[in-house]
Amino acid sequence: MSSPKTQAHPYRSHTCVALNSDAVGQNVRLSGWVHRKRDHGGVLFVDLRDHYGITQIVADSDSAALPVLESLRVESVVTIDGVVKARSEGTVNPNLPTGSIEVFAREATVLSRAEELPMPVAGEQEYPEEIRLKYRFLDLRRETLHANIVKRTKVISSMRRAMEDIGFTEYSTPILTASSPEGARDFLVPSRIHPGTFFALPQAPQQYKQLLMVAGFDRYFQIAPCFRDEDPRADRLPGEFYQLDLEMSFVTQEEVWETMEPVIGGIFEKFADGRSVTPTGSFPRIAYDDAILRYGSDKPDLRNPILISDVSHHFTTSGFGLFEKIVGTGGVVRAIPAPNTADKSRKFFDEMNEWARSEGHAGLGYVTRKGGEFGGPIAKNHGTEGMEKLYAELGLGADDGLFFAAGKPDQAAKLAGAARTRVGTLLGLIDESKFELCWIVDFPFFEEGEEPGSIDFAHNPFSMPQGGLEALTDGRDPLSIKAFQYDLVCNGFEIASGSIRNQHPDLMVKAFETVGLSKQDVEDRFGGMYRAFQYGAPPHGGMAAGVDRIVMLICGAQNLREITLFPMNQRAEDLLMNAPAPASLKQLRELHIRVVEQPKG
Repeated sequence: MSSPKTQAHPYRSHTCVALNSDAVGQNVRLSGWVHRKRDHGGVLFVDLRDHYGITQIVADSDSAALPVLESLRVESVVTIDGVVKARSEGTVNPNLPTGSIEVFAREATVLSRAEELPMPVAGEQEYPEEIRLKYRFLDLRRETLHANIVKRTKVISSMRRAMEDIGFTEYSTPILTASSPEGARDFLVPSRIHPGTFFALPQAPQQYKQLLMVAGFDRYFQIAPCFRDEDPRADRLPGEFYQLDLEMSFVTQEEVWETMEPVIGGIFEKFADGRSVTPTGSFPRIAYDDAILRYGSDKPDLRNPILISDVSHHFTTSGFGLFEKIVGTGGVVRAIPAPNTADKSRKFFDEMNEWARSEGHAGLGYVTRKGGEFGGPIAKNHGTEGMEKLYAELGLGADDGLFFAAGKPDQAAKLAGAARTRVGTLLGLIDESKFELCWIVDFPFFEEGEEPGSIDFAHNPFSMPQGGLEALTDGRDPLSIKAFQYDLVCNGFEIASGSIRNQHPDLMVKAFETVGLSKQDVEDRFGGMYRAFQYGAPPHGGMAAGVDRIVMLICGAQNLREITLFPMNQRAEDLLMNAPAPASLKQLRELHIRVVEQPKG
């Protein structure tokens, strides 16, 4: 009995990136979207696009495909049967993998006609975000966004392989869980079976991964979805995000750093596309207090060579009365160099001052210098001798300007950090061809709370305080206590955060008592972990790296929506799926929920 005849694939013999000069003369079948059309007087050129690339299709008056293709709008889906031909020498497109050939269309079959488009797909022109998100399925066809999403999947695959290669195992933790103090609002899920009670979507798998260490799993990781009901911003999306979450048992923080530098650094190296990456094993480790002083931020951009200095001691006695008064009442003066600005007009410095005021600060003082001559009211009042002494201490030259941020320490640091970034950007000092990574270490364990005199956790409440139980019981100022807490920073973005955890129940209770919670509160809110720590908990620590931010940096995108499949808008709305939306009365009754109408006006 003879075997049945092999049938040609109904849609394609090749993808739209697969053909080159080796295929000349072959009969092929391609399917895809009509990307562009160009009518050259009886000869129609069509760029046919699929997920993989573009092939040029040609139809002339001898082709039955011509009237079919002429009738279609762009983004219609077609199947083309034709023969591969070599392009003439003058029409070869070196920018396309298929640029040496074209397909002469003998037949075209329409699979799906497109209506008039609400937004263009071909080209990279700007278009209103509301339209892009409402028609995200069209937006995702655009070349840059499509490529970013593909790169995102490759980055995540590389993360998984790297973690498995060094002995980590991926475990999935629950999505429906209890509320946890991660620093943002929870998304709550009402329980139908238990009226009046709610699950929470996890802000992070923090408690579960620590429980996995108590359970003896040693090296855990997960590409974990996390949910936080917070306001959106450029480096954080509303709703959900993903992180490379990991935890290790019997480790010091040094071992966490040494383990993860090759993983994170290796990801950047693999996708660097010619950009340099801080070598593995040499990520700088910068104490939090030093970072705030030198960079005005706990997520410094090390591509910027400008360093901030505390120059308060130069103004304890000074002809410039404002700074003398600020320093005399407990304030500080921070200096931000503006190198080689002798050619800048006074307008440059005045506009920086106006910018500072527009950001809610009192202003940004400055000194100009050209050929060794100082200018501006601060220099005039402080005196040439005083300015020369200050410049000598900072190592500044005869043509370097200087900005000053003065006020309370936290306010001055914030303004100085923002000014450092702005000056570095305006003067073109930031090298865009680098990924500069560093660890920020020794974070404060506590910080001042919102209520006067109150204390709150500065970061992760489950971190180990440096000094252990003694640090919490020997009478020292809680605000002076540091934690075994660390962040990984790249180019001014926090891309990972972690700590060595507190695994002692008595220490856990004491830490929460310091912020005003009782032992009973700990048992009620974190009963699972509190119980677990009483049955043999190993020393453990870990971190979580933000997948979205890492991909954003690798892709050179300016916004997380440019590397995310179906993001919400700035008002935390999904315009594609029309969410959030009201629930039906039937759904509300089943959940024992009544919606409270918001007051109008």
